Amino acid sequence: MNYVLGIDTSCYTTSVAILDENARIVADCRKILAVKPGKRGLQQSEMVFQHTRNLPDLFAQAYHEIGKTVRFKAIGVSAFPRPLPNSYMPAFLVGEGYAKVLALSHDSPLYRISHQENHILAGIRSAGGPLASRFLAVHLSGGTTEIVQVSRNNAVDDPRRMAIDILGGTLDIHAGQLVDRIGVLLGLKFPAGPQLESLAALAHGQIINIPVTVRDSSVSFAGPETYVRKLVAQGAEPATIAAGVQQCIARAVAAMIKQAHSHTGLTDVLLVGGVTANQFIRKYLTYQLEEIGCLKLYFPEPPYSPDNATGAAYFVCA
Repeated sequence: MNYVLGIDTSCYTTSVAILDENARIVADCRKILAVKPGKRGLQQSEMVFQHTRNLPDLFAQAYHEIGKTVRFKAIGVSAFPRPLPNSYMPAFLVGEGYAKVLALSHDSPLYRISHQENHILAGIRSAGGPLASRFLAVHLSGGTTEIVQVSRNNAVDDPRRMAIDILGGTLDIHAGQLVDRIGVLLGLKFPAGPQLESLAALAHGQIINIPVTVRDSSVSFAGPETYVRKLVAQGAEPATIAAGVQQCIARAVAAMIKQAHSHTGLTDVLLVGGVTANQFIRKYLTYQLEEIGCLKLYFPEPPYSPDNATGAAYFVCA
């Protein structure tokens, strides 16, 4: 059996994934980076330190799950944030360094892709699509809020490469930042996504309407953050605030997708990034865009929405 390896060292998670030649996952090992209570993130130097400490343990765990030492047919790694010439972030150097050494020791080809491509490929593998040559993708996380047009098979050197063109995004803070900032403000741990979702469920349908503006597929979440901080200061119920934050993001994303669809005519939409694992957001978008519209939404299984390395490995298999 041939195996391929994927590595991703993002701002939130250290990830190692091993797939077999049929793109089936045989090991998927991750560790969320530790953030001190009350803090809303890490400096790059701390990310590099934690990734360096985490990767040996994750490789040991992955090899243990397989039950044997394997040789890799190929290795894929997230080496930079976005597929642009000058895209760079120190955290990704850790994973890239490990990937280079392993490629040399295994005499295997090494494929460097972007973290964003990794997310898209992980989503496609899990959701079973989109299969179209062009589609829309929404990437919502703590470090990215973008809606993009993805075009396959445009690269002469490697038909697996994708062209990614930004259609819209955030004008200030990201969707994941809004979730984390409000979550920490409400006393939740960072990253706050799953806890905020659990807190919102306690509202039992009571939701505070939080204004949000979307123009030309671009959104501003700074205004909603300011609005929510005033609500907290006024003593509003935390659960209804959490529910309002979810709805605010869902409404904004729905508007971004509608505007991008109007501009491009594309109907297939892949949604990736940790924020899109939220079940309320998924149900809201499905109803607003798919059940009463002409769009087809693709959601990965929730574990493959947040940061993971399966997309880097899947690139090698695709």
